[in-house]
Amino acid sequence: MAAQLNTMLREAVEHVGPLPHVAEVVSAVRRRVKAVLADWNVSCEIAEDCLLVVSELLTNAIVHALPPAELRLSWVRAEGLSTLRVEVTDAGSALPAGQSPPGIDPDEHGRGQEIVHALATRHGIRVHSGGITRWADLVAP
Repeated sequence: MAAQLNTMLREAVEHVGPLPHVAEVVSAVRRRVKAVLADWNVSCEIAEDCLLVVSELLTNAIVHALPPAELRLSWVRAEGLSTLRVEVTDAGSALPAGQSPPGIDPDEHGRGQEIVHALATRHGIRVHSGGITRWADLVAP
């Protein structure tokens, strides 16, 4: 009975997809994510925040990291709360720490982490054998 109750209280869906390593892909990925979130009936507020977080994490992977990259979205509804997790995994930094790619104006870049921090309930970085995963959780009551 307890296992059945736990199943009733927790529902999860997931979407995983590769991310081509070109800047032009950001708008296409945003459209794909928007469609996935609509299928999952994610609230407009959380969906809009998610699209910004996806844009920032994906742009970071394209500009600063080595391919391949992958996007993972998880929507978990449990015990009255819904959590949307956004994860972008890449193969690690393309340049030594603190060095920007050529042609990048530091005054025009570098705000992505601040945006993610402002929108996410929780966020972080996980280093593992497959590369680096940057993640953010957006929580809705």
